[in-house]
Amino acid sequence: MSAQHKTAQVIPHGGHADVCLLLEGTWPYVRGGVSSWINQIILGLPNVTFSVLFIGGQRELYGQRHYEIPGNVVHIEEVFIEDAWQFAPRTEQEASEGSTRDLQNMYRYFHHPQKPDQITGDAVLGSLASGQLTMQDVLRSRASWEAITDGYLNHCSDPSFINYFWTMRTMQSPMVMIAEAAARMPRARLLHAISTGYAGLAGCILKRRWQCKFILSEHGIYTKERKIDLAQASWIAENADEALNSSLDPSSGYIRSMWIRFFERIGLMVYRNAEPIIALYDGNRQRQILDGADADRTRVIPNGIDLARWNPVRESRAAGIAPVVGLIGRVVPIKDVKTFIRAMRTIVTQLPETEGWIIGPEDEDAEYAAECHSLVSSMGLEKNVRFLGFQKAEEIMPKIGVMVLTSISEAQPLVILEAWCAGTPVVSSDVGSCRELIEGGTAEDRDLGQAGEVVAIADPQATADAVLGLLRNPQRWQAAQAAGIARANRYYGEALMLERYRKLYSSSMGTL
Repeated sequence: MSAQHKTAQVIPHGGHADVCLLLEGTWPYVRGGVSSWINQIILGLPNVTFSVLFIGGQRELYGQRHYEIPGNVVHIEEVFIEDAWQFAPRTEQEASEGSTRDLQNMYRYFHHPQKPDQITGDAVLGSLASGQLTMQDVLRSRASWEAITDGYLNHCSDPSFINYFWTMRTMQSPMVMIAEAAARMPRARLLHAISTGYAGLAGCILKRRWQCKFILSEHGIYTKERKIDLAQASWIAENADEALNSSLDPSSGYIRSMWIRFFERIGLMVYRNAEPIIALYDGNRQRQILDGADADRTRVIPNGIDLARWNPVRESRAAGIAPVVGLIGRVVPIKDVKTFIRAMRTIVTQLPETEGWIIGPEDEDAEYAAECHSLVSSMGLEKNVRFLGFQKAEEIMPKIGVMVLTSISEAQPLVILEAWCAGTPVVSSDVGSCRELIEGGTAEDRDLGQAGEVVAIADPQATADAVLGLLRNPQRWQAAQAAGIARANRYYGEALMLERYRKLYSSSMGTL
């Protein structure tokens, strides 16, 4: 078994699968959110066989699987981006004329400041899918060196060639490694990526290799989320002036802008190759179109939840309003846990018996998690705010009086549907489809009432006021609870979502 990959299961029945799922940083290693949705799809369509290409970042972050591998998953291939940076060939080589052209096309498509054309993108995909462009070409050839130095001399405003050189290396080598992993995948009848990014790139490469259909489902907009991550990234090397500028404008540093451009170009390539392009709600569909997706290829399929499974959960709920405010999610910056903690300071001042529960893993960003713990201590909330780590949603949700979402980016959070099914009203920041969920998207939907409150992003005072308004007013709380239950049952059942995907798979590869 090589350092770059490992196969998790032996493939039965000749090695073919119906659907190849292309996943980045999710199932089966990360709990909740998109991973829960993937698990729903796999378990909910037992007659469909799946293969999986899992793409992770650092290998050591994915030590334990948190989901059992069902029998209809017939193959798992794993590849870790960090391994590409450890590739160390010893001999320099001369790239062929074809490889030189491929390297130049790679630079033009992914790194050139001007927006690339589809012909160049198709050429890059052809070289990656065919294996013509190798890791030796990218890392050790004179043609690669010339493409990098030419780009630096003509387009880079950062005075540091070292920063530019290593940034190019860390962008380009994973693309070749993913192409090599794609070549190891057993043939499937259909491709389904759950994001753009590296998973979507793998979908484009495999579509070219297999000449099959390629579906994209985006829960959040990958490029938008990467921009948020990159704006806060401390690992990006910048000179002093650029560091100052990027603190004022996150896209101003040249190296930072290179990374943003890189993920934007991958997104554009995926949008040009996938059909259909699925969003969870119309706001994200419009964003996809704005980012280059053909409107005629886009559609909306909302998340769904197993309603019957949650009925006994709701029935187990104790009478009255529990004096507990819960945030369920990973302890990472994009969830803005600090706003939740600051809101709890106001809530506890007015309702001293109230507890705030932060429910989710802390291992993804240990530094941010430590800052959250320190904030709790500095605000004197040690007796009221508890970090509970991962908990099963069915067990913890009925114990919460109000569920809070303080995220700065979301799509259609499954945790809101889970809260409603457990009889818990929700206070959410105004991100993604959260306003549509809580207040209703159509006139008929709005007639069901508000299932909680929507507040501005990063506003602890508004968050606290909304929570207090529900905790202190049983009539208002009960009305929000009833609206959430009714909305989940009418619009967001799992059976409806699964039937839509079953039909989509069938139409893409024949009847299932």
